[in-house]
Parts: sequence; structure tokens; C-alpha cells
Amino acid sequence: MKTLVVVLLAAGAAFSEDWPQFRGPLGQGHSDALDLPLKWSPKENVRWKVEIPGHGWSSPAIQGSRIWLTAATEDGRSLRAISIDKDTGRISKNVEVFRVASPERINQKNNPASPTPILEGDRVYVHYGAQGTAALTEAGEIVWKTHLRYEHQHGPGGSPALYRDLLLISCDGTDTQYVVALDKNTGKIRWKRPRKGYQAYTTPLVISPSGGDQVVSVGAHRAISYDPASGKELWSIQYGDGFSNVPRPVFANGLVYITSGFFQPVLFAVKPDGKGDVTDTHVAWSIMRAVPLTPSPLAVGEELYIVSDNGIATCLDGKTGKAHWQQRMGSNYSASPLYAAGRIYFLSEDGETTVIAPGREFRKLASNSLEEPTLASIAVSDNALFIRSEKNLYRIENSK
Repeated sequence: MKTLVVVLLAAGAAFSEDWPQFRGPLGQGHSDALDLPLKWSPKENVRWKVEIPGHGWSSPAIQGSRIWLTAATEDGRSLRAISIDKDTGRISKNVEVFRVASPERINQKNNPASPTPILEGDRVYVHYGAQGTAALTEAGEIVWKTHLRYEHQHGPGGSPALYRDLLLISCDGTDTQYVVALDKNTGKIRWKRPRKGYQAYTTPLVISPSGGDQVVSVGAHRAISYDPASGKELWSIQYGDGFSNVPRPVFANGLVYITSGFFQPVLFAVKPDGKGDVTDTHVAWSIMRAVPLTPSPLAVGEELYIVSDNGIATCLDGKTGKAHWQQRMGSNYSASPLYAAGRIYFLSEDGETTVIAPGREFRKLASNSLEEPTLASIAVSDNALFIRSEKNLYRIENSK
């Protein structure tokens, strides 16, 4: 009986799982959900669909019964935070956080509301790049606002990360580059570390290898690991001409997986126990073939999965970089892949999700289309998939 209770409690925890930041609880695209749909369409296994005002490519952030997204309306003049009831799909809050007098130019695949919110307790942290960063209560009241100055060139991209009482943000512009830690309670700068480079659009990742916590921030020309509490630089790798980086790093198999950005992306596997410049000493392996510019990697067990922007999926041995298989899936990809319910979900820019079984042989399980453009990554909660399209947010789950 005791074993049964433990199992039921574990199942309940998985069922109500939160998805509080970009790429989920640990920021690496993993969900503990046990019962997710294998197949869906605009009319099949859709519990609800709600039209989201304005435009934005932030992914859904979910905690408890609420979902938060960001959006831009009035051609980017109004930057907003939107809360949706997870059970009904009803929009409960639509708050203007910042008013922009002269919206910046944006890359055609980007949006002023691309960074994903991050949720913790009663706080909602939203980031619109140099246009502003803020904390709100779950009731939609603004707690603090601040502006971090830098020139995006193509609009904002990277999302914040949380570490204890700090909000960590990578600010890599064409004019200046730095990583900053804000006091999450006040928005005041606790530490700021300038670095040489160029534009990048990445989300930092907090990791805990042996030896202490680190925050890995990928930038143009090099990636750097910092002590998240103090901002002290721990180690770095260099990759020459790489810039305009987007993918969030992944930590698995004792390695940090980092991509180098435009124009020729390289995927590096780095041992995180070095000091200083470890380019020549701690890179376990690297590859150049079919490496993504936009989607983040996904680690499942000892394998690493990537999908290039033009739709070539690859399964690699996470420890050696050896390719087990490579498969052209068609279409273009910006969303990062998801591992959940024992499956891997790849969402294309055309709104088609290819579902495969993890493993050293390619095995396609299903292909599902929402027939709408999709660049945001999938979120998971309550054994449901939450997919943001160009105009709508979907809750997709198995019909009861």
C-alpha cells in the first residue's frame, strides 16, 4: 500500500507540473508528463484555443492555474503581459508594461515580445530586451521596471534566468555586451560583467556540476561560465567568428553543449570543470554538420538531439559526438525540441510537429499540423501541450 501511495503521489506531481520558464523547469526541454497526445489536428484533441491579442513569439510560461505570455500591439508601441486561465483558456489579465515612442526595426522572424516570461511564487518577470525589464504580481500589478541599454539590431531574443534572489540576463548588442544580475525584488543591478563580442540573443543556463553552481552565457565569439552569485568569470571557450547566437545551452552527461552561431555554426561539448580559457583543454568534441542556428539542443539519456533550421534532425552520442542517425524532416525550424511522455517533439515553423521515439535508430511516430505558423517552443503542464501559433494559443491533450 505504501508503494502504491508513493506511485500515486508521483503521478499527481507529474500531472500538475509547472513550466515556469523557457524550456521548462530546468530550462532544458524536459517534462515529467506521463500522458500526452500522440496525434492532433486543429479539430482533434484540442481542449481549447484562444486568440492572443497582438503579436509575439514568447513561449508559454505556466505556474499553477495561470499561463503568461508577452505580446506587442500597436506596431510595437505597447509591450504587454497577458495571463490566461489554464483550465478555460480565458484571458484574465492584459497589462501594458512598457510604452515605446519609437519602436525599433525588427528582423522579419522576430518580434518585440520574443523573450519568454519567468514565473516564481507571486512574481512574473518579463523582458523585452533593451525596451525594458519588469516584475509583476500574479494580479498584474507592476512591482518594478528597469531598462538595460544596448542595441539589438534585430530585436530582443534571449529570456531571463533565475538564481536564488537574482534575475540573470545576457545583453549582447552591436554597441556593448555584458551579462547582468538584477535583484529580483527591486530590479537593481547586483553585478554586471562587460565582455567583448558582438550581438547575440541567448538565454543563460544555471548548472550545478561538482565544484559549485555556474551560469553559462553564450555570446558572440565566445561562451562564458560565471559564478552566478558574484559574476566572477570561471571559464570560457572561443569560437572565432560565431555571432548572433540563439540556442540555449544544455547540460548533460557531464558536458555543456554550446552552439557558436552564424555563419557556420559549430556544436561544442565542453567539460565545465576548467578555469580560464579552456578552448584547447576542455572541449570533449565538436561537430559542424547540420548544427542549428536557432533551435536549442535536447539531451535524452546518453544521446543528444539537434534539428537544424532547415529541418535536418540528428541523433548524436552525447559523450563522443558520433552520429547515430540523421534525417531530413522538411520545413524550417525555430522552436526548440521537447522530451515528454517518452517521446521527442519537433515543432516546425509551419505548425507541424513531428513526434519520434528516442533512440539510436530513427523511428517516426506521428506528424501533426495546426496549419498556422509557429516559432515559439512547446510548453507542458497537466498532461497537456501548450502551443503558441502566430495568432492563437492551443491546449492540446488526449480526449477523455
